[in-house]
Amino acid sequence: MAKTILVTGGAGFIGSHLSKRLLEEGNNVIVVDNFFTGQKKNIVPLMDNNRFEVIRHDLCNPLFLEVDQIYNLACPASPVHYQYNPIKTIKMGTVAMVNMLGLAKRTGARILQASTSEVYGDPDVHPQTESYWGNVNPIGKRSCYDEGKRVAESLMFAYHWKCDVDIRIARIFNTYGPNMAKNDGRVISNFILQSLAGEDITIFGDGSQTRSFCYVSDMVDGLIRLMNKDGLTGPVNLGNPREFSILECAKQIIKMTGSKSKIIYKELPEDDPKQRKPDITLAKKELGWNPEITFEEGLKKAIDYFKSLESEEA
Repeated sequence: MAKTILVTGGAGFIGSHLSKRLLEEGNNVIVVDNFFTGQKKNIVPLMDNNRFEVIRHDLCNPLFLEVDQIYNLACPASPVHYQYNPIKTIKMGTVAMVNMLGLAKRTGARILQASTSEVYGDPDVHPQTESYWGNVNPIGKRSCYDEGKRVAESLMFAYHWKCDVDIRIARIFNTYGPNMAKNDGRVISNFILQSLAGEDITIFGDGSQTRSFCYVSDMVDGLIRLMNKDGLTGPVNLGNPREFSILECAKQIIKMTGSKSKIIYKELPEDDPKQRKPDITLAKKELGWNPEITFEEGLKKAIDYFKSLESEEA
C-alpha cells in the first residue's frame, strides 16, 4: 500500500534522489525545504508527478501534516554552509528536531534521522563502529554541526523511550553524485570543478587524511532499507568502507577528467578529521546492505553531471 512520506530537505542532494526513488516505488511524497542549500532544479523533474508536492517551510517553525513516515534530512551538511550560520545549524538539531519528533508523535509516523559520521569527530578508533562515542570538540568551528547532530540523536531516543516514537537513526558517511551543489565546498565537487576548469586543485593539509566515499544511489538504498526494517532503531553506519587518501582522490579525478590541473596545499582547517571509515557490519547483517557502485563508476557519473552543468551555463 502506498504511504504518504515526508522528506525534509528533499530539494537537497541526497533528499532529491530519495524523493525520486520513493515516488518510483509508488508512494506519495511531500518535500519540505527552505531552499537555503536545497535547489529547485533538483526536484523539477518530479513536479509533474501527481503524487508529489513541495512546501517551502523553515522547520524551526511547527509543521502540521498527516504522514506515515518522515525522513528528516533537513540541515546544511557541508562546512561552508553549516558554518555560515552556526546558530541556525544548531537549531536544526534541536528546535527543528523537536518539531519533527512532535509531528511523528502526533501522527504515529516512523521517523528516520539523517545523522552523520561527524558525530565521531576526529576519531581515535578506526574504522568507526556504532558503539564508539566519538572525539568531538564541543566549542570548535565545526561543533554547530557535530554537536547539533549528537543532540538530535539524543532527542530521538528521549522521544522513543518516553513517548514510544518509532525511530531510526542513520549515520551517513561522505556521499557524492549528481545534484551536489557547486558551492558546497566538499572534496569531490571541489576537485571535479577545479579539474574541469583547469584550475589548481586545493588540498588542505598534506593530503594524507582519509575519507570513504559512498555513491548516492547506494546511500538512498540504505536509508530506505533502514526505514522499513522493523525493530531496529539504530544508529546504523551507512557508507562505503573503501578508504582513500585525499591526495589519491585528487589524482584519480585529474586522471579521469584528463585535466592539467596542479595540486597545491593549504593549511588544514581546525578539527578536520584525519581519518574516516565506516564499519558497516551492522548494516550488512541487519539490512542486507552493501554499497555496489565502485568509486570509479561513481566518479564518472559525478564528473558527467558537472560537465552537463557547464554545458547548460555555456
